[in-house]
Amino acid sequence: MKEMNEYAIRTKNLYKDFKLNSDKPMTLKEKLVFIGKNKTQKVHILKDIDLDIKKGETVALIGTNGSGKSTLLKLMTKIIYPTKGKIEVNGKLTSLLELGAGFHPDFTGRENIYFNASIFGLTAKEIDKRLPDIIEFSELGELIDTPVRTYSSGMYMRLAFSVAINVDAEILLIDEILAVGDQHFQEKCFSKLHELKKAGKTIVIVSHDMNSVRDLCDRAVWIYEGRIRLDGKVGDVIDEYLKVCR
Repeated sequence: MKEMNEYAIRTKNLYKDFKLNSDKPMTLKEKLVFIGKNKTQKVHILKDIDLDIKKGETVALIGTNGSGKSTLLKLMTKIIYPTKGKIEVNGKLTSLLELGAGFHPDFTGRENIYFNASIFGLTAKEIDKRLPDIIEFSELGELIDTPVRTYSSGMYMRLAFSVAINVDAEILLIDEILAVGDQHFQEKCFSKLHELKKAGKTIVIVSHDMNSVRDLCDRAVWIYEGRIRLDGKVGDVIDEYLKVCR
């Protein structure tokens, strides 16, 4: 148990498959052609992922679209579950995986703060205490009391990020959401992430912005066709990745 406590996240022999169903045959001819054939195709997204992320590490998952990075993050949050293998998370976790996920479109920003923060385990009193900081960081001003369905994608991101960084989680997972929004707020978010890093929080981020990854992260994991191709110092891994991508 002592060894496990050194790790925020650990995966062992992790596999994830998805099933794709082909279109249902509509005509008699199609039914005759496809009779007896398997209409379900299994797609292997992640294959044999062994990954240890220590407490306090800031790690980037990099790779081309479709390589399995976002799927791996979703497995870490237990939004989805592995087909095979296991994943262990040691600590309170918060995530920013999909823009506006967990927000009710007809609720105001303020109402969604209470709704979203409660999902992360905060009590009403704890949310009351942190509400001013959340609203201030989001820079939404009076718009905090309008329905979030009226928000732009940048405003969604401001609110989501503001809630996520104020729930005092030990582990923060971020999937490309910081690509949304204006330059000022992106810089503000990365400044906050540096602050959280110095405070010893564990951060796992998926990003295609290699400059931001170099600046923020100490370590990078290159996912290629569902497998870990390279894991090491952030500069070394990015350099190898860019050689292949160019």
